[in-house]
Amino acid sequence: MNGHPGGAEHTRHMLELADLPAGAGVLDMGAGAGEAVALLNSLGCRAEGIDLRPRTDRIREGDFLSAPYPDESFDAVLSQCAFFVSGDPEGALREARRLLKPGGKLMLSDVEFAPLRPMTEEAGFRILFDEDLSAAWKEYYIEALWRGETCDCELPKGKCGYRLLIAEKEK
Repeated sequence: MNGHPGGAEHTRHMLELADLPAGAGVLDMGAGAGEAVALLNSLGCRAEGIDLRPRTDRIREGDFLSAPYPDESFDAVLSQCAFFVSGDPEGALREARRLLKPGGKLMLSDVEFAPLRPMTEEAGFRILFDEDLSAAWKEYYIEALWRGETCDCELPKGKCGYRLLIAEKEK
């Protein structure tokens, strides 16, 4: 499957909730084709993205679980539908925390096979906003199945939900 539930409108919603300063440096972890990176840059952010299999040359090829950036490089980290797909959501949260400056924002929306909120808090984040978007995820997923799209990733089996979190790196 390509993209994520809500598309660009969802990404804009996350940015509004995070209330980033003008010119914020943002890393998209799991950037794919780079739609969110392009949107962020068009809105005045200094955005870049990383993905194991980037679908454009605007995105850096690499593993966001061990991103090739120095500690505290970004004002914000964005990730949509990537942390659980990585197979190590706890590791992804730790890496996001490492990459964020003190007080930096994590904008995360993801399928969750285990509760994402406590995992995020245990990684050293303070939750600012939490929304269950499971109904939107189900609609998105059913439409993707109908179109014949598939996910080329290994996901855990069982019931899942979809959650939007905006969090701040605790100092």
